[in-house]
Amino acid sequence: MKKIHLLGMLLAMVLTLPLAAGPAAAADQPELLKMYEVLKTKEFVDLTHAFHPGIPHWPGFPDSKREALYYYDEGVGSIGHGFLAHQYTHVGQWGTHCDPPAHFIKGKRTIDEIQVKEMLLPLVVFDCSEQVSKNPDYVVTMDDVKAWEAKHGPVPEGSFAAMRTGWSQHWPDAAKMQNRDDKGVAHYPGWSMEVLKYLYEERKITASGHEPTDTDPGLSTTKGDYSCEAYILQQDHYQIELLTNLDKVPEFGALVVAAFPKPKKGSGFPARVFAILP
Repeated sequence: MKKIHLLGMLLAMVLTLPLAAGPAAAADQPELLKMYEVLKTKEFVDLTHAFHPGIPHWPGFPDSKREALYYYDEGVGSIGHGFLAHQYTHVGQWGTHCDPPAHFIKGKRTIDEIQVKEMLLPLVVFDCSEQVSKNPDYVVTMDDVKAWEAKHGPVPEGSFAAMRTGWSQHWPDAAKMQNRDDKGVAHYPGWSMEVLKYLYEERKITASGHEPTDTDPGLSTTKGDYSCEAYILQQDHYQIELLTNLDKVPEFGALVVAAFPKPKKGSGFPARVFAILP
């Protein structure tokens, strides 16, 4: 029998602790603090690109803008404001970002309706970087998933599945991220429908993410085919696009925190995603 990983036990304990106030909640607090004492000794890996104007994005979106409304000692006349404040203008799908179900599917959940319990999850990483280095059009296959499960056991229910392709090495070069040939066809890796259906319907994962700009491979998006992304969002799950540093996390045993702001009825927003290593 495989040994249950300590962090997996910690996560299970966190998710099963009672939330009610009163003596029971007070009694649970020391246990949470004990978990924190363990977690803070672990290595944390940022899986998020810093965003700024000019970064790779869907071609139908305008570039972002950032303006300093207030800048330290600059102010009206000789009076400085004493602080820095920027105004940002960008689409929700900017940089490393969260796509909620409503991004594609009318009537599904907007980003503010994603529950916070969906943001702390076991991290599962399918490493396809070697295959992608030989074939940029590679899509993750059931053979990749079965090989992972042969090593680590079934993909845990409720986990966050990430596809590691090494594609983030091209960031922030938009041309390299798209990798278009002389006919304008994009060549970058993506998920496959077969794998997504297996993960979401049979393994019942909570969310998924990837390094390229899209869920679907470039060969599909060039034709306007975003069926893999549409499938995920139709299932009322969210995804994270444009992850980075997946080469610094293990295939199994880490936790992921996928956090993002809460704009009312929002169609998406930049996210801050990080992993806690075993």
